[in-house]
Formats: sequence, C-alpha cells, structure tokens
Amino acid sequence: MSGYAITHRDEIEVIDDGRCPWRPVRHHFGITSFGVGEWTGENAGDRIINEHDEADEHEELYVVMSGRAAFELNGERKDAPAGTYVFVERGVTRTAFAEEPGTRVLAIGGAPGEAYVPGGYEVWSQLRPMYDAQDYEGVADKGRELVAQNPQYPTPIYNVACCEALVGRKEDAIEHLRQAIALDERFREYANGDSDFDSIRDDPAFKALAGG
Repeated sequence: MSGYAITHRDEIEVIDDGRCPWRPVRHHFGITSFGVGEWTGENAGDRIINEHDEADEHEELYVVMSGRAAFELNGERKDAPAGTYVFVERGVTRTAFAEEPGTRVLAIGGAPGEAYVPGGYEVWSQLRPMYDAQDYEGVADKGRELVAQNPQYPTPIYNVACCEALVGRKEDAIEHLRQAIALDERFREYANGDSDFDSIRDDPAFKALAGG
C-alpha cells in the first residue's frame, strides 16, 4: 500500500441517477471519513445539484471548480463564479444550476459532530431510475448483483430489500433487510415505518428484525 492515490477526473465514470449526472469521487477512492462528489452541468441552464435540504443529515461545502453556477438557498438566488465556496447548513433547501457550459461543482459533506458513515448512494443511484419508474422487479434483479459487489453499503441493500418485498420475494427481502440493519442500526426504524414492507409486515422474521 502506498498510502495515496492519484486519479484524473475523466477516469471516474459518470453516474446518472435520472436527475443530475455526477462523478462518485468518494466511492472511487474508497473514502470513509467524508462524502465527496463532483457534479457537472454540460450546458447552461442544466441543474447541477438536486433540490434537497439534508434535514438531520449533512452540512455541505460546495466548491465551484469551473464555469459559473447559480445557487438557490431557501429560495434566495446567489451567483457563484469559478473559485466560489458555498457552505450550507443542514435543513437549508438548496439546488444549483449551470450558468455557463461545463460548470463543475465539487460537493463535500458530513454530519456535524458525528463520524461519517458511507451509505452507498453511489451504488443505489444506478438503480434509482428504475425505482422511480416503478420497475421494482428490475431493481431487485440488478440490485442483487450490485449489492454482492458492494456489500459494505447499507443503503442499496435496504432499498433492494424494499423492492424484493414489493414483488413478493419475501425471503430475499428479509435477508437483505437483515444485512442492512447489521451495517446501520437506523434501518431497523426505517423498515418499521416503510410501506414498501407492508406485504411482509406480519411475517415473524420481519417482526423480529423491525419490531413494531
């Protein structure tokens, strides 16, 4: 082990979650101490950062690497040319758009006062377009392969379990839910209130995992 790694951005494959294409920098390097990814607006007017508020999750620092971005923060529009740092606390609704072609924004995030726990959105984002299209069987099929390749991430495992429950694959859903909870105890509470598991909610094995 050399203790370092060097990669050109073009070597990191772009992922499209059906909303904004991005490069999963954290996942590429296997970073476990903070989240980091690069978002690009190829054309002026492209949305670079999806609208979200990170409520009870991460505070984020955005660095405009090239081009020019327009951030909308709690409804206020802020100009951000290349070289601008934009720090946003959790709970603030944020999104950003490219004002110039080729605008690149690096996003770095973590939860205040807490150790960073990688959830694996980089893996789940590859399945999200199918989930949004309600192709739950497709998610369950492809998801099995992806979680087998990336068993360290609870988020894709949990979401695949949801889809398996939705298409009647009870045993697979319970096993994947078990794996997700073993990686992150918070998924026990999520499952207890998640309607995706309604079809198996009365199963003794599910009750033993999720309670409720």
